[in-house]
Amino acid sequence: MGKTVITYGTFDLFHIGHLNIIKRLSALGDRLIVAVSTDEFNAIKGKKPIVPFEQRLEIVDSIKYVDLAIPEDRWSQKREDIETYDVDILGMGADWEGKFDDLADKVELVYLPRTDGISTTEMKRVLSAFDTRHVEELKRTIDNIGQIVKELS
Repeated sequence: MGKTVITYGTFDLFHIGHLNIIKRLSALGDRLIVAVSTDEFNAIKGKKPIVPFEQRLEIVDSIKYVDLAIPEDRWSQKREDIETYDVDILGMGADWEGKFDDLADKVELVYLPRTDGISTTEMKRVLSAFDTRHVEELKRTIDNIGQIVKELS
């Protein structure tokens, strides 16, 4: 059997940086599992996603490079998933480098550079200038984009 790769993330306001890391991780093995952080887990991490979990999971699951999308609801899940799914490589963005070194006894750790010029944090900063009406319009647009992605995959 080939190599299994796993990654974790919120994948809010899905953008080209997310797609780039998924594509690069997919190329490292024969199977890619992507764990999408639930809204509840994001609250523990101090994050408040704009796109609801169910939609983020569906978007990630519809990407052709992803073999399996699963929910992530706790920190300890990584070690459990590595064993459950017989994972060979844990891949994350370089901003997480060193944070999962405790898993090196179970899996190869790969940290990939982020895509220059794009980040969800920066997008949210720009969006914070919008009033409530504009935010609701943006949410509807994101929902529509999610539906288009689903129909095209």
